[in-house]
Amino acid sequence: MNRALDVPRELAEPAERGTLTIGHAVVRKVAQHAADQVPGIAHDGKKGAKAKVGGLDNDVDLALDLALRYPGAVRAVVGDVREKVTEEVELITGYHVRTLAVTVSALLPAPAPRVR
Repeated sequence: MNRALDVPRELAEPAERGTLTIGHAVVRKVAQHAADQVPGIAHDGKKGAKAKVGGLDNDVDLALDLALRYPGAVRAVVGDVREKVTEEVELITGYHVRTLAVTVSALLPAPAPRVR
């Protein structure tokens, strides 16, 4: 039995432990994935929501471009997208979403059912 594993280690002070930086590419992927999970979002082929990320330090500014299913309640779906994306980005990255702009660039009909 290895006693070294049973002894709790003292951690260095937080300022001395180093830093963690989460790149904007990661924040972009989290935002896109979160938006794509909201009911009413249309996926044009394999493409879903597109995001751009800006900001400094722990504050991020997001711009989403997405397509919605037609017919649908645009305001309600966009509200759900804002809530879901903000929640997921802040939970997963620890960053604060300072601004979130949403552009609805298309309204797409529901896909035709497949015939077997």
